Amino acid sequence: MSKLIRFGVSIEDDLLRRFDKFIESTGYENRSEAFRDLIRARLVEEDTHRSTTKAFGVLSIIYNHHQRELEEKLTDVQHHHFASIIASTHVHIDHDNCLEVILIKGKVGDLQHIASSLASLKGVKHSKLVLTSTENPL
Repeated sequence: MSKLIRFGVSIEDDLLRRFDKFIESTGYENRSEAFRDLIRARLVEEDTHRSTTKAFGVLSIIYNHHQRELEEKLTDVQHHHFASIIASTHVHIDHDNCLEVILIKGKVGDLQHIASSLASLKGVKHSKLVLTSTENPL
C-alpha cells in the first residue's frame, strides 16, 4: 500500500452534514475511508469514458422471449464476440420476459459496441452496461 498523506479540505457545513449521514448509513468507519472510495469510484468512471481502456462489464438485458428469432440473434451476437464474452446466464422472469446477464471483457469501445448490438435487437425491452476499469488499479 502506498504512503498515506494528510491534507485539509474546505467544505460547506450542509454538505459535510449530508456526507456524515451518508457515512453513517453506509457503515464507513470514518470520513477518510468514504472519501477514498468516492475518489476511486470517480477515477474508474473517468477511465471507462475512454474507448481504449481495458475493462470488465456486466450487461443485463430484459427481453420478450416470444419475439420471433430473438434468442437466436442474441446467441449469434454473443458467439460473434466470443473472445469478449466471459459467461452468460439466463433467467425466466415470467411467462413473457427473460433476463440475460452477460459478463464481458475488453476495450470499452468494443464492449459498448457489443452492448449496442444486443440492445438494438427487436424485442429487447431494456439493457444496461455497467463497466469497471482494470487499467489503473487503485
